[in-house]
Amino acid sequence: MSYVDRLRARERELGRPVRVGLVGAGQMGLGFVVQTGRIPGMAIAAIADIAPERGVRAFHRAGRDDVLTDGVRADLATAVETGRPVVVDDALALTALPIDVIVDASGVPEVGAQVAFAGLLAGKDIALLNVECDVTVGLLLSTMASGLGRVYTVCRGDEPVECKALVDYARDIGFTVVCAGKGKNNPLDPAATPASVAERAAAKGMNPHMLASFVDGSKTMIEMAALANAADLQVSRRGMTGPRSTVDELNAVFRPESAGGVLQASGVVDYCTGPVAPGVFVIGHRDDPVVVDEMAYLGMGSGPYYTFYRPFHLASVEAPLSVAEAVLDRRPSLAPVTWNAEVLAVAKRDLRRGESIDGIGGETVYGLTDTARAAREGGFVPLGLAAGARVLRDVPAGTVLSAADIAVDETTTIAALRRLQDRLLAGEPAESLVPHGLVGIPA
Repeated sequence: MSYVDRLRARERELGRPVRVGLVGAGQMGLGFVVQTGRIPGMAIAAIADIAPERGVRAFHRAGRDDVLTDGVRADLATAVETGRPVVVDDALALTALPIDVIVDASGVPEVGAQVAFAGLLAGKDIALLNVECDVTVGLLLSTMASGLGRVYTVCRGDEPVECKALVDYARDIGFTVVCAGKGKNNPLDPAATPASVAERAAAKGMNPHMLASFVDGSKTMIEMAALANAADLQVSRRGMTGPRSTVDELNAVFRPESAGGVLQASGVVDYCTGPVAPGVFVIGHRDDPVVVDEMAYLGMGSGPYYTFYRPFHLASVEAPLSVAEAVLDRRPSLAPVTWNAEVLAVAKRDLRRGESIDGIGGETVYGLTDTARAAREGGFVPLGLAAGARVLRDVPAGTVLSAADIAVDETTTIAALRRLQDRLLAGEPAESLVPHGLVGIPA
């Protein structure tokens, strides 16, 4: 039975749709609101945005004009229960409303951490259009959700989730996953800043910080780290390889060096430039003669390396599927199962002592994927913790930043959660974290 049929049945049984609270009504949030409005059995009940007029505008675009924009908590809760849409300026206010799932589309790691942590403790399922948060504290949030009987997930429509589906498919039919990855649709320019991409961003109707995070490679690094942690894949080298490729060439390029490819190891994540974007791919290996003959007959090439390719990802248009999966199946579309990869903060330009780091897609840092072990041994700072950090000493452009270079703002929620995640990864018993507020994490 389709999700739509099951959502309809749920609504008939309960007398109401799945109620969704959304954080952030920018480009991604707007698309999510409008698309969700077309899905029976699911409704955006409330939007939180620091600019409430964006939330009101999003509801208007979805055909809702009866928006409540102020009122005490009881009034807001009553509005949600009676089906009247609500807009607030405080994301954490969503945790007190009678909604089922909170979707974070802010793209800001600190906001994602605050919303996910508070939402899980309030008994809500959490779905992120915020992979930046997931690659920083996702393992802790996933562990916490499991202990509390909730679902924590990254949303469908983003490359990591759609590529994970291909990984699962290849493994399910008996192929060994050699590489999983995505196409990057613009040349890599680690020095890109909001100012340098402003004209292109305006032409695309994009936030220049978002476009800068795409062009400087941070977004690709973040997405592939999330995939590595959710699919238990590895990072073969810092920054991955990132060759140019076409779809037809993928299975020749992404194979081990010993077989003529670019990979230093098998079972890794990577990316390419060229006409593969906006798709995702998996290279599977199978050398049994019977299978090789069958795959050749089916038009899949001579083997033993085969390309499984999805030519699109639909961002916020597909994201509601993760809400349905969480509510109906009680499972995540994508969540970390291990911690193989980190995204490191790298100086985008020369940094001077006393400066403040502005974060992802900004003027000062970009991200590089590396192994979690290398990050730990080097004392390197995760990109998701860099915003607001203070530069401790002069460092040249291209420096992978360590705790000796920058001081992380330890007053943030995401920093506090990261320290707890580090303790979990160090093998500390989960029950010892209960005094810190993580009630429900299993021992």
